[in-house]
Amino acid sequence: MKDEKDATTKKPRSKRTTAEMKTGYDFSGAVRGKYADRYRKGVNVVLFEPKLVAAFPDSKSVSDALRGLLAIATRANQRNRV
Repeated sequence: MKDEKDATTKKPRSKRTTAEMKTGYDFSGAVRGKYADRYRKGVNVVLFEPKLVAAFPDSKSVSDALRGLLAIATRANQRNRV
C-alpha cells in the first residue's frame, strides 16, 4: 500500500503554455518602466567569453579577481606618484 504523500507522485502538467497569462490580472493602473532606473543603477550585466566563464564560474570568483586586480593597480599607481 502506497503512502498518500509518495515522493514520486507528480503534479499533472498544466495545459497552459508559458506564453499565456492567467486570467484576472488588472494592469490598468500599471506604469511602464516604473522601476527601470532603480534597476539599472543596481544591476550590471556582463557577458563573458566561454574561456573566462570556465575560469570564473560565479559572481564571487569574478568579484574576488576584480578586487585583487584593483588592489594591484592602486598600489602601482601610488608608487608611480612618488
